[in-house]
Amino acid sequence: MTSTTAFWLAGRQATGETAFDVTSPWDGHTVGTVSIPTDAQVEDAVSAAHAVREAFAATPAHVRAAALDHVSRRLVERTEEIARLISAENGKPVKWARGEVGRAVSVFRFAAEEARRFNGGEAQRLDTDAGGQGRLAFTRRFPKGVVLGIAPFNFPLNLCAHKIAPAIAAGAPIILKPAPATPLSGLILGELLAETELPAGSWSILPVPNDRMPALVQDERLPVISFTGSETVGYAIMDSVPRKHCTLELGGNGAAVVLADFASDEDLDRAAQRIATFSNYQGGQSCISVQRVIADASVYDRLLPRIVAAVEAQVTGDPNDDATDVGPLVSEAAAQRVESWVDEAVAAGATLHTGGKRDGASYAPTVLTDVPADATISCEEVFGPVLTVQRVDGEAAAFAAVNDSKYGLQAGVFTHDLQTAFRAHRALEVGGVVIGDVPSYRADQMPYGGAKQSGVGREGVKFAMDDYTYERVMVLTGLAL
Repeated sequence: MTSTTAFWLAGRQATGETAFDVTSPWDGHTVGTVSIPTDAQVEDAVSAAHAVREAFAATPAHVRAAALDHVSRRLVERTEEIARLISAENGKPVKWARGEVGRAVSVFRFAAEEARRFNGGEAQRLDTDAGGQGRLAFTRRFPKGVVLGIAPFNFPLNLCAHKIAPAIAAGAPIILKPAPATPLSGLILGELLAETELPAGSWSILPVPNDRMPALVQDERLPVISFTGSETVGYAIMDSVPRKHCTLELGGNGAAVVLADFASDEDLDRAAQRIATFSNYQGGQSCISVQRVIADASVYDRLLPRIVAAVEAQVTGDPNDDATDVGPLVSEAAAQRVESWVDEAVAAGATLHTGGKRDGASYAPTVLTDVPADATISCEEVFGPVLTVQRVDGEAAAFAAVNDSKYGLQAGVFTHDLQTAFRAHRALEVGGVVIGDVPSYRADQMPYGGAKQSGVGREGVKFAMDDYTYERVMVLTGLAL
């Protein structure tokens, strides 16, 4: 790309007075140059969204659904182009980038389906008490107002889709801020939305620098904030606007538990392969990637060498190569941070089984054991291709180890026992429990979010629509029920 990419202001392309380059974390080449909106242009976008909010909420469902269906179809048609763009600006291996486009296709399709059935209304008889005789309550959901969506770099298309699609489906105008490192994928969505008949002002995509975001966060015309990113930034946003509705999808340090009944050679091979793949996919830059493996003592000695071998089999290198499993992290600084955490753990007594080496923005897939409980890599989200393996005695100790964390996003439990599955669902302090697999599974229509410091609220199209709206009841009087 050689020309400057425009942003989207109230449904139309616009350029500002300055621009910035987006560079590849793999080889440093310039992927594109993106225009930055001025303060006046940001104000125009907010004003337009605020002005159109009532009209957009009243837009017929079929209009919103048709627009969402259109974006879904166009993503399919442009899958390879968009996947290559994601890979270029993010460093994600292209095979994973194709999967991300496919997920965004589903998100917009799910949103179109929800737009058609959302807000249908619910009737409730009130004559269950004498004072309600002849009365009927009718409840519908209405948008809370304009949504400010703030997306991260790790899924630069799909997590933008998870902000935009539910807002449009619910009839809520949205202003989306893509991540500074990866804005091009989000801006592609603007191209597709511009082909629809959505009202002017109902959406904007603005690559606003992070240092200018506090003013947008504080703007009273944006009563709903949907943020995906770091714990520090997310809670700072929520603390700064206590009267706004905030959905926060924050960090995790996903645990994969392998229990004693998951003990056959076939079981352990499968667990090791899934763990190795999903501790390293996206370069480990997923909130639900496997960071911790908690293995029952009865299977630990057979599982660990399998995990190490499966991790070493991960193909690292050029993200443009279809064979590559693990590409670079988003920046060299990110890889340096991972390197420092691993070095700290090893210095404190951890055993390094494989990996532990950095080359620019790339960090080798890494396995550690004997990691001290107070090491940074035990306590924080590594967001890199590193996993730790821990031996425990029994189910109770395994579940306690999962819960011994300030985070609680998702957990995976490898077991064949249905009763154990229900005990895990009850005991684990997380937003999602995946039985028979790693914590990294996410279907885009299911509720997704965490407990403890992993955030508040839920994504997943229908659940985000609930977050963006509120119930309003109407009481009808004098009816012959």
